[in-house]
Amino acid sequence: MKYMLLINAGTVDAEGGAAECDEQDWMAYDKEVREAGILVSGESLADLVTATVVKVGPEGERTVVDGPFAESREILGGFYVIDVPDLDAALDWAARCPGARGSGSVVVRPVADFGA
Repeated sequence: MKYMLLINAGTVDAEGGAAECDEQDWMAYDKEVREAGILVSGESLADLVTATVVKVGPEGERTVVDGPFAESREILGGFYVIDVPDLDAALDWAARCPGARGSGSVVVRPVADFGA
């Protein structure tokens, strides 16, 4: 079953990375996921200041706002989609993720299969 691991950074360092882990931690985790053969896809997102928010009002009017306008204390930093047997396995991989350390968190969500 496919699960998406949404990686949220709670505290960001001066370079925009997660404060509780470094690049080597991410490289090691990425290698582990690839070697386990469970990686479907994954990406790190660009700096939050490159974000653009789009909203469409009730009359169809579009509003586009440049921003880092995060409405929470956590910042979505990237994701992995993994293919594992069950939720317990997905939770195990989420707990190994450097983004789950300290003030960060990893949200685990099943990927909907509309072809089933």
